[in-house]
Amino acid sequence: MTISKYSFGIGDRFAHEGVNQLKALIAAERRFGVHFTPVWNKSNREHTIIGTEPASTRAEADAAVKALGYSDAYFCDADHINLSNVDKFIDACDFFTIDVADYIGKTGTMEERYLPAVKEAGKIYRHIAERKGSGNFVTEVSMDEVAVAQTPDEVKYILTELAREKVPLQTFAPKFTGRFNKGVDYVGDLAQFDREFEEDLKVIAWAVKELGLPANLKLSIHSGSDKFSIYPIMGRLIRKYDAGIHVKTAGTTWLEEIIGLSLADPEALSLAKKIYRIALTRMDELTVPYATVIDVDKSKLPDPGVVDGWDAHTFAKTLRHDESEPLYNPSFRQLIHVSFKVAAELKDEYIPALERSADVIGREIEANIGDRHVKLLFA
Repeated sequence: MTISKYSFGIGDRFAHEGVNQLKALIAAERRFGVHFTPVWNKSNREHTIIGTEPASTRAEADAAVKALGYSDAYFCDADHINLSNVDKFIDACDFFTIDVADYIGKTGTMEERYLPAVKEAGKIYRHIAERKGSGNFVTEVSMDEVAVAQTPDEVKYILTELAREKVPLQTFAPKFTGRFNKGVDYVGDLAQFDREFEEDLKVIAWAVKELGLPANLKLSIHSGSDKFSIYPIMGRLIRKYDAGIHVKTAGTTWLEEIIGLSLADPEALSLAKKIYRIALTRMDELTVPYATVIDVDKSKLPDPGVVDGWDAHTFAKTLRHDESEPLYNPSFRQLIHVSFKVAAELKDEYIPALERSADVIGREIEANIGDRHVKLLFA
């Protein structure tokens, strides 16, 4: 089982936007002539917070493919799994993101820092292979959720040791310099990112040639949604080196749902405001699990009484990631990003609102994926 050159992670917190997401990728392919394999991904953390199971992600993907008569390959990703939680994903998933960032040492030699993580990746891969059969799933190894970026030499060492462990990884997610905060743009030195991304592409090509790793091995960009300033850099370099890429955009669909709700009807707008009001009172609870990937400035968060007075377009413009819009508020957007737990607790209101507002939400999702993601990579 192999994944194509370009693939797109389309996570969905509430398993209601599969058709809209797939429509967006199909439309982007017609528009830009680039085929992205869809990968529905949802992490154990999201399943736990919402109270869902991996089977719901598989059901959503299968239903979307059937509804649109889609005949190309697609996958379900067990996102950021480890040995303690992987078993619940075995039956439903055929793409496994093996997250071993917690096993990376903070000091010592390259071997002392990275070999334990590589050994753990090998252990997890073999555990999955024993249950699904080798060749029946796509393997990704993730080392991105750490504080310090890996150098090209460190990436070379990691891939060398993964080859020794006989892990047939098809995508690899390193840590790059800069902040990859959820739902907002990249924060960092663009020139430095340009250099790192190009060097890592060279290492990937070397690893395929010299280590015998899978020929389709490619870089994976985690928290890839909304990193608009680096998309043109990545697009230019993957074309320069004829390289593939996997981009994970899990959280952006949930944000487009809230934008769509705010625009759909007064009742749905009231629900969106209610979610924000509750989230503001539970900010620490909601943000702590995502502390390494969000930067919310509390002083920039609007008072809920002010938000209650907003019309639909003010709410949407404040939340939508459009940096040319004066109302756009990154702190507001990041807090909403981690507030899906509130929506889950309000599911008797939230799910009917999603279903009632499907057309409006669908337009927002298609514009987001096509105009604000794929276009910047391939226009």
